[in-house]
Amino acid sequence: MNVKSVRDEILKRAGDAGRFIVAIAGPPGAGKSTLSETLAEAIAGTGESVAVLPMDGFHMDNAVLEQKGLLARKGAPETFDVRSFVSILAAVRANDGEVLVPVFDRSRELAIASARAIPPETRIVLVEGNYLLLDEVPWRELDAAFDFSILIDPGIEVLERRLLQRWYDHGYDEETARKKAFGNDIPNARRVLGNCRPSDLVITDF
Repeated sequence: MNVKSVRDEILKRAGDAGRFIVAIAGPPGAGKSTLSETLAEAIAGTGESVAVLPMDGFHMDNAVLEQKGLLARKGAPETFDVRSFVSILAAVRANDGEVLVPVFDRSRELAIASARAIPPETRIVLVEGNYLLLDEVPWRELDAAFDFSILIDPGIEVLERRLLQRWYDHGYDEETARKKAFGNDIPNARRVLGNCRPSDLVITDF
């Protein structure tokens, strides 16, 4: 994948729009955060105003997940506050003032409210997350939220290796790492790749 060509495609499509929203979607382990930050830097390098809006900030709190019996499935589609996410995206689209968005703190495993600001002068917003293109209720409500969409799909074998390595890197032994990866992450990855709305661009080599 050539970051410059993706950047140029986004800028071409954005034209003279006052606000242009890009979805960067893909399964866990696909590299969405890395691509978003790399693209944001490349876009900013042209003099454009750009911000990244991560979907992870809309994780339900662990206490809520525990009440729902979903704590072990944290990261699955049903463990996100989709209603709030849709509302925030609507506010970003309206562009009638500063929008404060939550950010997920991985070191504490919780979302911090109003942790990042998207000012009205920001022209391009890169929204990144696993389920932006998921063809399921209520995620279908996002269908008209984006002006341009990118799906990262490196293939399930690559994802399996990456997701296992992620848990090894966190210090888990092989049995625990495999349980975490194959019990939650990889089923979520298959769910994304097997039930995805069409995207404007598919990236397989990232």
